[in-house]
Amino acid sequence: MTKTQPILLLAAALGGCTHTAAAAPGARLEPLPIGSAVAMGDVPMPNVDGKSVTIAGSKGDKGTLVVFTCNHCPWAKAWQDRIVALGNRFTGEGVGVLAVNPNDPTAYPEDGAVQMKERAAELGMKFPYVVDAGGKVARAFGATKTPEVFLFDAAGKLVYYGAVDDNANDPAAVEHKYLEDALTALVAGQPIPKASTKALGCSIKYPS
Repeated sequence: MTKTQPILLLAAALGGCTHTAAAAPGARLEPLPIGSAVAMGDVPMPNVDGKSVTIAGSKGDKGTLVVFTCNHCPWAKAWQDRIVALGNRFTGEGVGVLAVNPNDPTAYPEDGAVQMKERAAELGMKFPYVVDAGGKVARAFGATKTPEVFLFDAAGKLVYYGAVDDNANDPAAVEHKYLEDALTALVAGQPIPKASTKALGCSIKYPS
């Protein structure tokens, strides 16, 4: 099996999920460029515990990780254990972590607040999993997929964007741990080895 075959196999099984950008009404979304500041950092979003959370308020001493994700997407499900493991680990190493669900729950009930709370408990999430009502924050980031990763340094500048790693389908076959490598470098005060990769996932289901 070639290196690309696991991703192709997963893609074939996804049905309605696509790699293509899902632009907001009237605009084509592009992700924040490397070096950009956090977008809409002071916007409160409800966490699964019922409290309001902001990106700015979740900032860690070393930086902040924002992952746009959801419950229903097969790509998000494929990476969810790795996302949670990294989030839980680096929360204890000075990185603020936030999982953000921008999907319209009226279109995908599995992405409702109750279901999010259940998923967070099931996965043992030790960081907030919040609702981005109307997808306002995701749009400001230029996010189009779930999962889609944005890592900011302590100064609030984007230092890594893209995918979790290079193999959603098979964790054992991962060759490049993009997010883990970026987080490790960030915490150590070292240059990020690869600042940008292609995010793969389902299109964000923005409200129409």
